[in-house]
Amino acid sequence: MNVHNLMEEVVVYRVNQLYEQVKEVNATWLTCDCENCRLDTISYVLNRIHPKYVVSGRGVLHARDVMEDPQVKADIDALGIEGIRIVSTTKRPFHSTPRKECTVQASEDPVFNYPTIQGTILEGSTFEPLTGATVTLKQKGELVEMADMTWANPIHTYQSTKGTYSFWPRATPAKKDGETKKVSFTIDVSCPGYDDITYSFDTTLTAESVVRGELDTTISLKIMDLVMFKSEIKNDMDRMIVAE
Repeated sequence: MNVHNLMEEVVVYRVNQLYEQVKEVNATWLTCDCENCRLDTISYVLNRIHPKYVVSGRGVLHARDVMEDPQVKADIDALGIEGIRIVSTTKRPFHSTPRKECTVQASEDPVFNYPTIQGTILEGSTFEPLTGATVTLKQKGELVEMADMTWANPIHTYQSTKGTYSFWPRATPAKKDGETKKVSFTIDVSCPGYDDITYSFDTTLTAESVVRGELDTTISLKIMDLVMFKSEIKNDMDRMIVAE
């Protein structure tokens, strides 16, 4: 057994219990309890509670002690109800889609697996993260298809994500395992009140025998920070250059 966070099983079990309890009392604020919404709530709780890691199978025996700790139970319950409320009011567009359609589809043929593509949009006058920008990933002028429907393209930047964006392109067919190729991408960014920007970049891929079905954050491509300037600021700068 590899390193494992005991809290995963504990949180999954308790969050599902909480959903059933909320449904039993017919809470008006519960608008959905589909699998995707439940997984979002579980992730919400796990991101806010202290993990408890074990290495060996023997360590799993401590799971019962964790589940019976009254403070741990209270923390999970509080975060669980909070998470259910938040997820119910901010459901993802695909939340009611069958989970099978929200996962990477396997392939028996060699493929080019893509890294996740990550970057940040900054405001030109403050160099702070910019909220409300629309970021689009293209290849040869066309939208790039994502690994599964949980990844959006275009994507928007939010205050909570500090101006960052990320894409995970769908794997594409290859002729044979070990084949290499260079691929070119273009990122288009727009935001109300700002001048649009376009950034192009290349990356080299090596074909693999199977589709990478699980996200690996160590396999990623970090794009340089992209800076957007307000339209009137750029116009003022252009006038100053002409005047000189």
